Amino acid sequence: MRRTPLPIRIFIAVLLFICLPLASLARTPPSLGTISASELPKEARVTLRLIQKGGPYPHRQDDTIFGNRERRLPMKPRGYYHEYTVETPGAGNRGARRIITGDKPPREFYYTDDHYRSFKKIQE
Repeated sequence: MRRTPLPIRIFIAVLLFICLPLASLARTPPSLGTISASELPKEARVTLRLIQKGGPYPHRQDDTIFGNRERRLPMKPRGYYHEYTVETPGAGNRGARRIITGDKPPREFYYTDDHYRSFKKIQE
């Protein structure tokens, strides 16, 4: 049986040495900033009140499962997170702002104003 040439084995070892730590970083959510509920835009505070009342919600996508595919929030089982639209004045669509809740009933609240690129944990 032929062995793989030494330069190729060294190349593979170096590649694994570099890539494996990077792969683990991709699974770890970045540290989240925080924002107090009083600092949120008024539209986000309205959405929070709707969530606390259990609706009704203005958009059919509200209270649907948020998959956390970008892995920006702590990893939880599918169905743990739900998303809600925060109205954006002047936007012709739902805009980029959302509140994401964790658990049912919600015990965790996150705000994003850049369509899931970053999140801040809401502190009440």
